[in-house]
Amino acid sequence: MSFERPVIRLKPRADARRVRHGHPWVYADDLVLDRRSKALAPGTIATLEDAERVPLATVAVNPLSKIAVRVLDTPEAGIDAAWLRAKVAAAHAMRATLYDAPYHRLIHAEGDGLPGVVADRFGDAVVLQPNAAWAEALLGPMVEAIADVTGATTILKSASGRTRALEGLDDVPGVLRGTAPDAPVPVPMNGATYLADLTGGQKTGLFYDQRPNHAFAARLAPGGRVLDVFSHVGGFALASLAGGAAHATAVDGSPAALELATGGADAMGMGDRFATTKSDAFAALDALAGETFDSVICDPPAFAPAKPALDKGLRAYERVARLAAPLVAEGGWLTLCSCSHAADLSRFHAACARGIGRAGRRAALVRTGFAGPDHPVHPLLAETGYLKALTFRLS
Repeated sequence: MSFERPVIRLKPRADARRVRHGHPWVYADDLVLDRRSKALAPGTIATLEDAERVPLATVAVNPLSKIAVRVLDTPEAGIDAAWLRAKVAAAHAMRATLYDAPYHRLIHAEGDGLPGVVADRFGDAVVLQPNAAWAEALLGPMVEAIADVTGATTILKSASGRTRALEGLDDVPGVLRGTAPDAPVPVPMNGATYLADLTGGQKTGLFYDQRPNHAFAARLAPGGRVLDVFSHVGGFALASLAGGAAHATAVDGSPAALELATGGADAMGMGDRFATTKSDAFAALDALAGETFDSVICDPPAFAPAKPALDKGLRAYERVARLAAPLVAEGGWLTLCSCSHAADLSRFHAACARGIGRAGRRAALVRTGFAGPDHPVHPLLAETGYLKALTFRLS
């Protein structure tokens, strides 16, 4: 099958094997970006060729982005409504196998073969993040595919985050189908109830990626006091309450997030065992010096979102560990998380170990956790496996 579409070519020095072996990105430095190529509209579907003019893949081109090419499929593929529906259907079928209820990540970008596209499902509602220019250009057919496959009656667009800015896209959210909910949506997960603000919350309104790590924290919780720092809407705290914690405290700088966390605890009938502290996390850890908890969890934002921030980010992770470790009771648990893809597991582990050691504590690593299976990792793209959660037992 042939298509009338533009051709973009690798430079002779570029390694075409990366694409042949399945890598989904090509950087601008590896492409012949002449006047014609640079004039292509962001999101244009094109054929990528090697330096010998052999077709390699069907790709989406964005001359404005450092990631100038995102691989979509084989050279002969047509990117149309039927193609989109097949991709969404495959993603949906996998989640239907994994989860009993429609509360999960529905599409995880390159991990589901839809580069730059993220979608989370909240029952009859889906929050979509089209974080690449090609997805923005095909937004209509994508919404139709999601609605057709899932039966969702409400589809919202989230336009927050640095990725859209890097793609030259706007930051304007909107309602793509149906009506936006006028109240937070209750989300059952790990026996807890979370309240997700689908229109005003962070990202899509809730972080599903920590689900298995929440579940492990809940196993450690019975009868104990739990401190959840950088808690957002109460992720680890509410899971710990559901697991039998005697008391849980959530610390976050956002009053809106803490209000949702309190609402979740109340919905679970456990508000009397739950408290919140609105504070900068580092200030809160300092202020709590002298107190002890049976389990302390710190789940900060990405301190190292890209390589230029790596050293500073690792120092921040070390500081979190140093401040949190003294708050853990003898024989208690410390869980430290990172969502920075630039800080790989070994570097993150080393930073945490340094911080714990500087606090004068001894530690044994008992579990290394990652995102749940609704966040599939592309085997050649470390960025899709960004989440790490290390649980230590301290003495």
